[in-house]
Amino acid sequence: MTQTIDFIFDFGSPNAYLAWKTLPEMAAEKGVSINYVPCLLGGIFKSTNNQPPMMAYGAVRGKLDYERVEMNRFISKHGLTKFRFNPHFPVNTLLLMRGACAVDDLGAYITAGMTAMWEEGVNMSDPEVFASTMNAAGLNGSEILASTQDPSVKAKLLENTNAAVERGVFGIPSYFIGDDMWFGKDRIRDMLEML
Repeated sequence: MTQTIDFIFDFGSPNAYLAWKTLPEMAAEKGVSINYVPCLLGGIFKSTNNQPPMMAYGAVRGKLDYERVEMNRFISKHGLTKFRFNPHFPVNTLLLMRGACAVDDLGAYITAGMTAMWEEGVNMSDPEVFASTMNAAGLNGSEILASTQDPSVKAKLLENTNAAVERGVFGIPSYFIGDDMWFGKDRIRDMLEML
């Protein structure tokens, strides 16, 4: 039986982008499939009393500078030359995350959203920009935008987020194989070596 990794993600996390760019190839080498689970990072933070690193470590001398060094090392190691820090960061990803709970082709949607956020520097919290970006990616942006207001879609995102918190998630990216959890882009190799 093929093992599956549950990949808990939010488009607003640059580390989720970096994980999304590296995990599929490494998982394929192990014959592992990926189940992408959209969750709202803000909801996870609120439920777990967590904070974004810039707030949690903002007063810790050298911590954020070191985190940038580590991020750049990861980017260099994996050749992720298209990565650009989004100039609109932090971006409210509610539309993006609801859309992820509404679309049929989640793979194409994730590609469009991650590319817009972390390669093109697009402000995906703007509804018009959101719709035009999805249209440009070959998806029906207006239809997806309208679906973000559907009560069942809103409920699905809330359900995913609450379920992730119940499993122990406190931040993104997080992953599960069965009941075992890993956190962060730097844990991918360790996680796969455990298989």
